Amino acid sequence: MTWTQNFTPISHSIYISALVALIPILYFFWALAIKRMKGHIAGLTTLLITLLVAVIAFKIPAGMAIMSATQGGVYGILPIGWIIITSVFLYKLTVKTGQFDVIRSSVLSITEDRRLQALLVAFSFGAFLEGAAGFGAPVAISAALLVGLGFNPLYAAGICLLANTAPVAYGAIGIPIIASGGVTGLDAMEISKLVGRQLPFISVFIPFYLVFIMSGWKKTMEVLPAILVSGVSFALTQFLSSNFIGPELPDVLSALVSLFATAVFLKFWKPKTIFRFKSETETTTAKIETTHSFTGGQVFKAWSPFLVLTGFISIWGIPSVKLALTGHYEGANALLNGLNAIGHALTFVPAVPLINNKILGATGAPIAAIYKLELLGAAGTAILIAAIVTKFIVKISWKDWAATFGETLNELKFPIITISSVVAFAFVINASGMSTTLGLTLAKTGSLFPFFSPILGWLGVFITGSDTSANLLFGTLQKVTATNIHMNPLLAVAANSSGGVTGKMISPQSIAVACAAVGLAGKESDLFRFTLKHSIFLLLLVCIIVFLQSNVLGWMIP
Repeated sequence: MTWTQNFTPISHSIYISALVALIPILYFFWALAIKRMKGHIAGLTTLLITLLVAVIAFKIPAGMAIMSATQGGVYGILPIGWIIITSVFLYKLTVKTGQFDVIRSSVLSITEDRRLQALLVAFSFGAFLEGAAGFGAPVAISAALLVGLGFNPLYAAGICLLANTAPVAYGAIGIPIIASGGVTGLDAMEISKLVGRQLPFISVFIPFYLVFIMSGWKKTMEVLPAILVSGVSFALTQFLSSNFIGPELPDVLSALVSLFATAVFLKFWKPKTIFRFKSETETTTAKIETTHSFTGGQVFKAWSPFLVLTGFISIWGIPSVKLALTGHYEGANALLNGLNAIGHALTFVPAVPLINNKILGATGAPIAAIYKLELLGAAGTAILIAAIVTKFIVKISWKDWAATFGETLNELKFPIITISSVVAFAFVINASGMSTTLGLTLAKTGSLFPFFSPILGWLGVFITGSDTSANLLFGTLQKVTATNIHMNPLLAVAANSSGGVTGKMISPQSIAVACAAVGLAGKESDLFRFTLKHSIFLLLLVCIIVFLQSNVLGWMIP
């Protein structure tokens, strides 16, 4: 039995149908921002409401709706939940063995200023992890690091979500851009070029905005030189690499250049005062005394778990290695062929009962639905291997290592429920056609579509938690709509990716991941209220940039 998606099920009206499709999303906003429900309660009740709307209003058979929810729930555990578990576990190993005290001291040796620590850890280091892995690892690891340095957990999570805006479009070795090219038929390199002519304006602004939120205008101007070094070095590298190399490396290169440039700059320049939060004290740099002195070898050892982590995540991101890890490598390399055999044995892609190739989408083609269980290829497995190597670096016993892993699992049980439920909610919205209904409604804006085009990407990332998924969801719709209104299709497709980055910080998945990483399970509503206004503000900036490129700055389009 097959079922065809209907995008105007209510009175054959796209607008009324869109209002009904908004019900689960509006409920989720209400549950977190106003009612302040715990994350797992908000997630589970939103999923229930989504199922009811999908079945009653959009007429998807109940069995199909439920199975699409199971597909999303499984994806919420692997790869997303797996990344959170292993990331927090690795961090806890460094804390339990005292190595994080050394890490904290080494960061303080560069700067004790909270504003500058946020630039180094949340912005630059977080962007590197986004470029190498994506899928929640950047926020989970960088937020945990900031908490270890003494940041308020809510602030640490919020700052890292905000900082993660700049690199999302090129995350996980450029997958969002590559996927966008694949689904639209446009050249990925051309999309990369245009996104690289939109996002640098946001990237150069984010460090300033981040510090401004933390400390206000006066305190931001005190560290403006460092902000400029951090933001300009990142944005310039992002533009050059995206336009002359390709979509794979802008995040990795931009992050490394920004991190190195800022760290070197801070060796020669210091702010007049050291900024701390209200619960701390504010003193002049001359009064700061170093309480701990560690050797270079001790500092290297303490950072080694994260260096090992970076190495494994980078290896996992290499295209040929990624193929081998999932059992899809077909080359002649003997090592990769051996890895391919293991990857094939540990990769399971069973079809989802009732819905695999049984739902017909907008084009009339059946939609494949599988449980994608890549046990070896998951980024979380790379992090787990780094944690195993870390066991020998920090010299913790297997008993304590295992006990720490058990503690991590126990602490994250509710966050994992939250993540699984919100991903399930996203899959039901997609399977029922509700997301396409919302997209088609925005496409009705005609000549104003260049302004509203990024909102589709923002909405897509809010729903799916992924810029890649948002591009797959709305990329073709963007291209077709742009062609119909005589807008450059390349601009619309790029706008989807650029707009999507501003939705990452309010995505239910991202909120759950960030809260889990800093020990704020159940406080998702507070974090959502913190990020919502910033997400809308940054989205507005992207909308203005795209509108200007469509009507005034056409020379910026490749």
